[in-house]
Amino acid sequence: MGNDFLSPRSDLIFKLLFGDERNIELLTDFLKSVLRLPAEDYDEVTIVDPHLLPEYKGDKLGVLDVKVRTRSKKVIDVEIQVLPSPELRERVVYYSAKMVTEQVGTGDDYKDIKRVISIIITNFVFVPENDVYHNRYTLRDPETGSEFTDLVEVNTLELTKLPTSEDGTELWRWLKFLSAQNKEELDMIAEKSPQVKKAVVRLMELSNDERTRLLQESLEKKEWDNRAREREARAEGELMVKLEIARLMLADAMSPDLISKFTGLTVEEIGALRS
Repeated sequence: MGNDFLSPRSDLIFKLLFGDERNIELLTDFLKSVLRLPAEDYDEVTIVDPHLLPEYKGDKLGVLDVKVRTRSKKVIDVEIQVLPSPELRERVVYYSAKMVTEQVGTGDDYKDIKRVISIIITNFVFVPENDVYHNRYTLRDPETGSEFTDLVEVNTLELTKLPTSEDGTELWRWLKFLSAQNKEELDMIAEKSPQVKKAVVRLMELSNDERTRLLQESLEKKEWDNRAREREARAEGELMVKLEIARLMLADAMSPDLISKFTGLTVEEIGALRS
């Protein structure tokens, strides 16, 4: 694995750490470090089915990493994203809307809708507009700054923006745990935070479990295979486009050398299009 521990940033390990009822204390401590909720909300934190059911035929089925309900019925989505996604902001908005609409059925009142909160952890720069590692978004007027509602809230946590030096917050320690590259970093964080120390202990237990390691290796292999297939598909698609351009250029009586220079195809590949 390259390390003495499995990465807490992987989907599997993240869900085993924070999406398991047996580790509800870890999840609660993490949520406290991120959110501004009344203390009583954390007295009853429940992990619920992460599936966002479609409302209509053909509607998309959303699946959250960890879905939580608090004592006052607020709904929280906690997700980790390792690789950049060009549509991540749109997906966050879509999932937030789903978490709102799934609360409303026939005969329900809008006033009964509870807050939906998203926590999006990324291992890349997600918010290039600033250098802050924790951004909190609600619906606000950009001119006056007045808040329309906090019914929908999005928190972004960017591991790549985390300062090297501790800033005195428990959130910094949690994110340092998630971004740790070696056992020495884990040990350092464990010494500074009793809450994060519990997560370090649980992570090492998972890392020493042969079944968990085998499952993680299997998922990694599947991911590598998927990426390889995607690369092959992209390369094939790019080749088809080049060949089509070459055919059009040949039809206009352009020379194979010029076509080769324009498309990157070899003269032999261009010659084969004439046969």
